[in-house]
Amino acid sequence: MTLSYLRQSTPHRGCTLSWFVEGDGPPVVMIHGVGIGAAGWRPQVEGLASHFRCLCLDNRGFGSSQPLGGALTVELMADDVLALMDAQGWSSAHVMGHSLGGLVALALAHKARERVRSLALLCTFASGAVPTRLTPRMLALGLRTQLGTRRMRRHAFLRMVLAPDELAHADRDALAEQLAELFGHDLAEQPPVAMKQFGAMRRADSTPYLRELAGVPTLVVSATHDPIAPPSAGQALAAGIPGARYVELPNASHGVTLRFAEQVNALLREHLDSAEASGQAATAAQAGER
Repeated sequence: MTLSYLRQSTPHRGCTLSWFVEGDGPPVVMIHGVGIGAAGWRPQVEGLASHFRCLCLDNRGFGSSQPLGGALTVELMADDVLALMDAQGWSSAHVMGHSLGGLVALALAHKARERVRSLALLCTFASGAVPTRLTPRMLALGLRTQLGTRRMRRHAFLRMVLAPDELAHADRDALAEQLAELFGHDLAEQPPVAMKQFGAMRRADSTPYLRELAGVPTLVVSATHDPIAPPSAGQALAAGIPGARYVELPNASHGVTLRFAEQVNALLREHLDSAEASGQAATAAQAGER
C-alpha cells in the first residue's frame, strides 16, 4: 500500500490542528506524547494501514498544530482528538496513546466512553506524577540532555529513550539523525511546547476513574528498561482497569514503538482484531435481543 501522509487541517478551540489519515479498515486514532508528533507513528501506520484506517495528529502547540491556543491540559488534548474524529465522521474508533498520549487516551475514554472501541496504552502510566518525578536517574538523564555540545545532548537523549543493548554497538550519530525525522526536530533541542506538555502531564491523574473503564478492551505495553514509564507503572495501570492485558517487552525502553515496531505492531494487530471481533459479537447479540 502506498502511503502519502497528506496533511489535513482542522480549527478547534484556538488551534489549527494538523493531522493525516492513512489506510483502510476500522478506524484507529494514534496519540503521541511530549516532544513528538504525528510522524512518530509512521512505523505503526506502515504495519497497520493495510487493515486499519489510522489517524495521527500533531498535538496542539507542536509541529504544524499552531498556535497553542491557551492553557494546555490533557482534557483539552482529548477534546482535540474528538474534534478530529468528528471531522473524519467517525462515531467511534480504537484509541492508542504513548506516554503523555496514554493519559490523553484515558481522558478521552473517561469523557466519551461510547466513542472508544478499545485502548492501547504504550509506555504510559495512570498518573502524570510518575514520569515527572525527580529521581536521581531521571535528574541525571534530564540534565545531560540540556548540557554540552549538540552532539552530546543528542547522545544523552538517546540514553533516555533507548535501552543499553540498543546503544552498545550503534552508530549514535546516525541513529540520532534517523530518529530526528520521526520526532520532528533535532534531538539536541526540545520544542518550546515541551515544558507546557510536561506541566499538563504532571497535573493529570486517571487513577480515580480507571475501574469505570471495565469492559473497554485494553492493552497495556511496557518496556523493561524504560526510565520514564517504568514497568511498575504499566503494571499498576493494567491492574486498575478490569480485564486489561499487560505485556512487557524486554531489551526495550521508552522508544519501543520506534525501535521495536515489528513486535509492537504484532501486539497491536492482535489487540485490534480481538476488539473488533468482540464488538461485532456484541452488536450481533444486541440485534438478536430486539
